Amino acid sequence: MHRRQLLIAGGSLMALTACSTTGATGAPGLPGAASTGPISLAEEARLALAVLPAQTPKAELLQPWTGPYDGTPPWDKVTPAKLREAMLEAMQLARADVAAVADNPEAPTFANTMAAQELWGQPLDRAFNIYSVMTGNIGGDEYDALDTELSPLTSAFFDEISFNEKLFQRVKTVADNADAMGLNAQQKRLAERARDAFIRSGANLDAAGKAELGRINTALSNAFTLFGQKVVADENSWTLIANEAGTAGLPASNKAAAASAARSRNLTGWAILNTRSAVDPFLTFADDRALREQVWKKFVNRGDNGDANDTNATIAEIVKLRDQRAKLLGYRNHAELRMQDTMAKTPAAAQALMDRVWAPAKARVAEEVADMKAIAGFDIEPWDYLYFAEKVRKAKYDLDQNELKPYFELNAVRAGSFAMAERLYGFTFKKLPKGAVAVFEPNVEVYEVHDKATNRLIGLYYTDDYARPGKRSGAWMTSYRSFSQLDGSKAILVSNNNNFTKPEPGEPVLISLDDAETLFHEFGHALHYLSSVVTYPSFGNTPRDFVEYPSQVHEHWVLSRPILDGYLKHYQTGAAMPQALVDKIQASNTFNQGYATVSYLSSAIVDMDLHTQAVPPTDIDAFEKASLARIGMPKEIVMRHRLPQFNHLFTSDAYSAGYYSYLWSEVMDADTWAYFEQSGDVFNPDIAGRFKSQILAPGNTTDRGEAYRAFRGRDPDVAALLRVRGFPVN
Repeated sequence: MHRRQLLIAGGSLMALTACSTTGATGAPGLPGAASTGPISLAEEARLALAVLPAQTPKAELLQPWTGPYDGTPPWDKVTPAKLREAMLEAMQLARADVAAVADNPEAPTFANTMAAQELWGQPLDRAFNIYSVMTGNIGGDEYDALDTELSPLTSAFFDEISFNEKLFQRVKTVADNADAMGLNAQQKRLAERARDAFIRSGANLDAAGKAELGRINTALSNAFTLFGQKVVADENSWTLIANEAGTAGLPASNKAAAASAARSRNLTGWAILNTRSAVDPFLTFADDRALREQVWKKFVNRGDNGDANDTNATIAEIVKLRDQRAKLLGYRNHAELRMQDTMAKTPAAAQALMDRVWAPAKARVAEEVADMKAIAGFDIEPWDYLYFAEKVRKAKYDLDQNELKPYFELNAVRAGSFAMAERLYGFTFKKLPKGAVAVFEPNVEVYEVHDKATNRLIGLYYTDDYARPGKRSGAWMTSYRSFSQLDGSKAILVSNNNNFTKPEPGEPVLISLDDAETLFHEFGHALHYLSSVVTYPSFGNTPRDFVEYPSQVHEHWVLSRPILDGYLKHYQTGAAMPQALVDKIQASNTFNQGYATVSYLSSAIVDMDLHTQAVPPTDIDAFEKASLARIGMPKEIVMRHRLPQFNHLFTSDAYSAGYYSYLWSEVMDADTWAYFEQSGDVFNPDIAGRFKSQILAPGNTTDRGEAYRAFRGRDPDVAALLRVRGFPVN
């Protein structure tokens, strides 16, 4: 992510291509605005850079990245002390950039104000990219301490910019006079979005209001850091199984992974790590019901044990501060503030979609529970659900997930994802030899990405696949450098990060179908970046309820016949998946959708409920229980993310009042997949080409709803989502 774009409107994800010449940067007769004619993009960049002071950073980690691929991060030189030095100096250098733009005696123009902000803070950008990886992928006591020290400092730094009256007035002048200045559509949108972001960040508050908002933001930053560290600490635990009988039912690959996890911790037996990638297979296959209950309770109670890692008080503080901030800025609640720049626009619109899906999902759960109870002979508890769902799957479809895992070896799944990218978008991937570029952990792999038609270098793709102490849980995508024509069109640097259990040397990593879909999902985020053909980096900040669409849609290709036949072969025999097995998968593709939908959607509904309260709750456990009771949460299922461990909501503002985004995006992804299927070719080159050019490449240069209509010819159809999940469409 371009962290320097946080200075004006939030992080950069993608941006949109522009013509080789830009619009005017001023307008005649306009008070306070300079008058110039259209200029080239190169001249616009030259004028922007002329505003910024020449700087020679001292810290080692702030130096321009060197080596091939337009330079890569110097991971091999990073230490906590060096990173601290770099972050502190980078903020000082960025302050000089901000002052140069804000205090410019010349009248504001697009080039000397907006374009200058697009290019400022480059040392800080480099430092923040390293900082996010070292605190998220590496972690540990030293980086935790650094994060605790720097979080309030960075929060205050960004507030300085949001509250800079001179800077805001320059941005406002350009935005308010965009038409008179003759700005083109891109320039006008950029200026107006920056102005509006300043306002949402408190630029219109008086001095007392800004001081109060600064206090709130700093307190939130501290709370976010504390929450994340507590959850990581609680996840750095395990359930030790001393007797082999406790592993009965586990596939050999999962049993071997548990044994490896125990050995790596100098334990005897089998260790079930307290992470989803280890817990879910145990709950699915382990025969010992008492052990399933023990593992389940340990997992779902992360952050909720009344000990030093309990997060409930931290959450209460976060929601209180968010409510204070929203009301200070003139909004009724946090959700209303957060949804100003989304496709849904209002909490009510998001809630309406969730309500439409909740009822059929809950009805399906009742059917699933009845099927399981008939086999179990007793009432189903949450730690029974996945286990007996497998029994039902076997009985109804003669499908055992153990039959599937040999076809989902990690390297083969990744090769399949590369093949998908090549067929859809013309990208090719070539693994670099160890040591070709620096990496932050020895097991990280790096791939060159090229355009197949022209052999043009697109960038590098990093993979960090294995769990380790200190690393945050889950799977995610990170960008170290994004594409921008204004910034020189350098090679794109992206990474995917997972938490698979590292096997013993020579042993395969066999993952589930769900894990394979997650890998394709996160790879979809990377493809979004790699497809970028953009001018202004800030346009990459696509709405939260759009950004998951380009990732989620790629999950559908996992089970496409070309990928199955060409790549997802049995890791021992090399045979392609038999058509009979594929038929079983297809026949069961809506199986257990009640569980999948309710576990996710309950989390999204509670998120929105929490952030629309007139008075923020103080007892978080009690609120969660009451919120679930209001919607009739089935007792056999727990939220996918309970509040005490809900990193999406409480390690930053990013997904707060926004977890519904996955469902909003799924409407578009299901409708897009239907488009491919209805064409008779799920790799239809015409549809794929337009998806790349109209959805992936353009970022947020135009309204994303308009972009979807241009691609599909109409609004997305929610019925497509209901069909994919096997729910009634009426």
